[in-house]
Amino acid sequence: MTGNATKPEQFQALGISTLAFTLCFAVWTIFSIIGIQIAEELALSNTQLGLLMATPILTGSVSRLFLGIWTDRYGGRWVFGILMLTTSACVYLLTFATTYLMLLVGALGVGLAGGAFIVGVAYTAAWFEPERQGTALGIFGAGNVGAAVTNFGAPFLLVAFGWERTATIYATVLAVMGVLFLLFAKNDPMVQERASIKGKSFLEQMAPLRELRVWRFALYYFFVFGAFVALALWLPHYLIGVYGLDIKTAGVIAALYTIPASLFRILGGWMSDRFGARRVMYWTFIASVACTFLLSYPPTDYVVHGIDGDIRFTIETSLPVFIVLIFVLGFFMSLGKAAVYKHVPVYYPKHVGAVGGVVGMIGGLGGFVLPLAFGVLNDLTGIWQSCFMLSFCIVALALLWMHFTIRIAERAEWAVNEDRTDLPELSSQMPLK
Repeated sequence: MTGNATKPEQFQALGISTLAFTLCFAVWTIFSIIGIQIAEELALSNTQLGLLMATPILTGSVSRLFLGIWTDRYGGRWVFGILMLTTSACVYLLTFATTYLMLLVGALGVGLAGGAFIVGVAYTAAWFEPERQGTALGIFGAGNVGAAVTNFGAPFLLVAFGWERTATIYATVLAVMGVLFLLFAKNDPMVQERASIKGKSFLEQMAPLRELRVWRFALYYFFVFGAFVALALWLPHYLIGVYGLDIKTAGVIAALYTIPASLFRILGGWMSDRFGARRVMYWTFIASVACTFLLSYPPTDYVVHGIDGDIRFTIETSLPVFIVLIFVLGFFMSLGKAAVYKHVPVYYPKHVGAVGGVVGMIGGLGGFVLPLAFGVLNDLTGIWQSCFMLSFCIVALALLWMHFTIRIAERAEWAVNEDRTDLPELSSQMPLK
């Protein structure tokens, strides 16, 4: 897959694509911060704010399918560069919006930034041999830290300049990155192989999607990535509402979730190469079930009728405990994100864009659906912790589905004395224990 690529060329490709993806992700989540000021100016409900935050995620998710196919056809250099320039123009035009409807339309264009992920996955994977792809893609995926960049930096820009100037700064930085990428990024080593892909029809390129394991990838990614994006968008608003923090403090604390949920993806890639993605997925789901359960518990007063009278006590999650729990949750979600994408180039080396695009699209749709659901649940239940209640249900379902599917597959293989399990979470071919 890597052709004659040298290590310096590999590192250059990995570095520039990771930087570009980081900036794209920062733009993709910009409404997590500027949306709060917009909501105040327009008197938006939680549902309306949730929809505004989620709209860019929808575009970024759906576009991944097409961008992945175009990357397979034309290469990541041109698709990535043009995508950044197009998105920067959309972010700039957003500053002219004066109504909620105009903001929603503008948010659709901003969402193109989210499609950068699959472009970068296909571009990065093409430079590395299979045994190093997990680590390389983990490093690239750490570009999710762009959400932390926004959570940490955007509040200060917002307070100093307002949301319009903040958006303009974001647009300018992304445009500069787009130009630099076109100038300094190199065409990947699969240029010759890509010539044969260009002759294939759309249906031929999408043929791998008939396989069940592609959709299994997508289900896992719906939580580890979709829920990550949703919480990255929602946490500043949550922290202001639950703990009464100001926007700058809320942004900094939210970054304590997004940073480990991004940077430790590098570790997740290495662990997937070293220990196998099956183990990493189990660790991710089990830890996430525990964290989301604890976070979902609302402040509750209890009265115990004792011998000498009533005994009253309260259970609630203090801010320090909350910070620890979201840090742990973000850490394990980052491992899971890397584990899912470890398998795409291994199983589908000539369809990384198409298959990865579908997986990324479904995962990204989680980032669209969940913020909207969080807002609706807030309005319907009046309970801030309802967002974690929903997250708990999703990850618990994913864990049970994965576990029982693996058990069924194992029994079938043992019956015919096969050593290999043809499931993505078992693709490391490690012995079962």
